[in-house]
Amino acid sequence: MVRKILMLLLALFMFLGGLNHFLNPDFYLRMMPPYVPAPGFMVALSGVVEIALGIALLLPRMRVLAAWGIIALLIAVFPANIHMYLHRDQWPEIPAFVPLIRLPFQLVFIAWAWLFTRRNPARQG
Repeated sequence: MVRKILMLLLALFMFLGGLNHFLNPDFYLRMMPPYVPAPGFMVALSGVVEIALGIALLLPRMRVLAAWGIIALLIAVFPANIHMYLHRDQWPEIPAFVPLIRLPFQLVFIAWAWLFTRRNPARQG
């Protein structure tokens, strides 16, 4: 039961996070390191990928692949979180400690997704 709740919450966070890329694209554009090409496209692409992975996590046949995809995405966007931390002045609306907390919190999300990289052990026989 706990595993199912954790899976549903992660899927919801991914879906809503991806949706937010389209509701607040300027926030994500500011996070893009200057070396990332086509930042607007990358914001939209990462939003679509987050939404797709959130939905895929809900599908038993796609769950393991979706979990690995979430881990890969979290690793791929980590430089944006570092950029946000290094350029905190671009987010005056956010308390200064929040970008710092985001960095290790990525590891929490990676560990959370890792829980679903294997089939449900309770169902294996």
